[in-house]
Amino acid sequence: MKKTKLFITFFVFILFVQCAKENDFNALNIKNKTSQSELKSIKVDTKMILIPGGYYEPFFGTDSTAYVKPFYLDEKAVTNKEYLEFVKINPQWRKSNVNEIYADSTYLHDWQSDLILPKDCNPDAPVTYVSWFAANAFAKSIGKRLPTVDEWEFVAMADADTINARKKQSYSANIIDLYMQKNRQFNRVKQTKPNYWGVYNMFDLIWEWTHDFNSIIDVGDSRIGQNDNKNLFCASGAANAKDVMNYAAFMRYGMRISVKANYTISNMGFRCAKDSATN
Repeated sequence: MKKTKLFITFFVFILFVQCAKENDFNALNIKNKTSQSELKSIKVDTKMILIPGGYYEPFFGTDSTAYVKPFYLDEKAVTNKEYLEFVKINPQWRKSNVNEIYADSTYLHDWQSDLILPKDCNPDAPVTYVSWFAANAFAKSIGKRLPTVDEWEFVAMADADTINARKKQSYSANIIDLYMQKNRQFNRVKQTKPNYWGVYNMFDLIWEWTHDFNSIIDVGDSRIGQNDNKNLFCASGAANAKDVMNYAAFMRYGMRISVKANYTISNMGFRCAKDSATN
């Protein structure tokens, strides 16, 4: 009964999410090009995992399968200490300097100052209170990018033993249990078992930004570029959910379509991706 109520709540949420946001991302993305062109590079030694790609069934959409090209994905989320190094040499992204266009008023909310991490925080915990723009800028500064929704979900459908665990009865329930844990974002990265690919913490620490977070509910197919973006953030595609019993996915997609690119959230961070040489 509790799971049924949870499903209904998130399904209704997806159906009635704010359609007025549809043009925000495009307008802000144009302005973002200028801010990122002045970035200084930093060095981050995060191990990247080569994901060979392949066909998978997306949670939303009219197509039965989507193809994900081979790509690299960071084995872990970006940490507090890594983001601190980023703002040290890119002062325009410090909390006192960031333009309100690119991050709302809670950007790096818990940091003690521009260059002092939150009190008692673990430097190896994921950085949070960062906007999509900030995550995008960090990724660019290290020669990477944010993963697409399809890339993220392709990796996330694996458990510790199999590439696609979505058909397992316990898959969604286990993820929901992780989502419900309080203060999980304060834990260090890489302290739990990685999934089949060797990627850590897809569910048990934070929500994660994706490059195209705002275009998942659409009448067209964003994977092949044949849409006019009229239904970004809108509910017209919600009825196309492939697996209506995958409560964890409804929570995840509900989160994505409820935010704007300049939002910062206490348990939302990111990890980086990169094209493979075979792309």
